[in-house]
Amino acid sequence: MTEKSLGFIGGGRVTMILLAALEKHSQLPSQVVVSDMNAETLKGLQQRFPSIRTVTGGNIEAAGQDIVFLALHPPAAGEVLGSIKGAVKKDATIVSLMPKVTVAQISGMLGGFLRIIRMIPNAPAIVGQGYNPVVFPALMQAQEKIQVARLFAAFGTCPEVAENTLEAYAVITAMGPTYLWFQLYELEAQARAFGMADKEAREAVRQMAEGVLATMNESGLPPEKVMDLVPVKPLGADEAAILASYREKLPGLYAKLKT
Repeated sequence: MTEKSLGFIGGGRVTMILLAALEKHSQLPSQVVVSDMNAETLKGLQQRFPSIRTVTGGNIEAAGQDIVFLALHPPAAGEVLGSIKGAVKKDATIVSLMPKVTVAQISGMLGGFLRIIRMIPNAPAIVGQGYNPVVFPALMQAQEKIQVARLFAAFGTCPEVAENTLEAYAVITAMGPTYLWFQLYELEAQARAFGMADKEAREAVRQMAEGVLATMNESGLPPEKVMDLVPVKPLGADEAAILASYREKLPGLYAKLKT
């Protein structure tokens, strides 16, 4: 496959994550252009990835690449996409990383452009272990889809899903790590406080977490039986409050994304 140039409109966290994944898998193309309004954000990216080109305040050059990633906040989509629609090449591929803004809406903002992919990436993509659902355009040929999927493979697993499920994935997989990380890091801290060395604490928590997932997936037990495998539950009295937080906050967040 001929190497494709990449453009990123928006230089924030998600762009850094995807660039890191591509670099890790030796798939960072020779031509990558990243644009953003924030010069400090771009300075940090340039230091992290010296081979990329950064442009402050203008999106035309990034929009003119072969594959263009839209790493924008949804409220900015209308203004930004309207300003670049004349710069997007006819045979380019747009990859929107935005929740909430549909393919049809993006197409309208780009003057009817149709070669639009939507992806909801999640943070573990930074180490090639993301779970990043994708919606491909119907007009994309099978061979072309395979070529794009090879690029996406650097990010981890990229299942093809229905577009109307992407906001659910945004709440569950994209934001999901934030529901867990603070608890796992606190377990590491507690382990160190109890006398474990740093390496022991990290290994204990990571192996435990991997075993938890394996038990859910491979034990063949229903959830109530899995959760009853350990008789002592130090946080048992707090479970109702934790579950209430999930059940109160996440449906509201999902509804906001779907509105």
